[in-house]
Amino acid sequence: MTRTALLVMDLQQAVVDRVPGLDADFTPRLARAVAAARTAGVPVVHVVVGFRPGRPEAKSSPLFGALPEGAFTDGDPGAEIHPDVAPRPGEAVVTKKRVSAFAGSDLELVLRGEGVGHLVLAGLATSGVVLSTVRQAADLDYRLTVLADGCADRDAEVHRVLTEKVFPHQGEVTAVDAWIAGLG
Repeated sequence: MTRTALLVMDLQQAVVDRVPGLDADFTPRLARAVAAARTAGVPVVHVVVGFRPGRPEAKSSPLFGALPEGAFTDGDPGAEIHPDVAPRPGEAVVTKKRVSAFAGSDLELVLRGEGVGHLVLAGLATSGVVLSTVRQAADLDYRLTVLADGCADRDAEVHRVLTEKVFPHQGEVTAVDAWIAGLG
């Protein structure tokens, strides 16, 4: 496996709305990364959290079980992917049931089918889906790149510690524009 894929994780409207202090360029910056990946032939995989009606898979989770009834189910407008990074026809949308992009999803099958061995991660929140996915992907022997300014967290200090001190032990940490420049 030698291909690279860009994972855009939890960029759902309700999640974007819950992260205070996102700079105005956050989703446009991710849109640039997505556009550059598409141009370079890098698969873009959209990872979302989602549940079936009644949310039986969420009830035992302290995190997801506490969400309002109907959250992240079909028909919930908050579950929609932010329009700045919306998938194009043919792009994979992987639905997960827990924090990590791998938990309760078919992500690994999608990546294996595409011959992917290098993951470029972006999403919300740094201390949630990004951290959990970095750890699990590293254990699965994926090469990793985290787009530091393609992630954000409710706590700016947690984001800083993760991107400056924790993630560099698992892979490369770079900025969106630097990653884009490296694609050419």
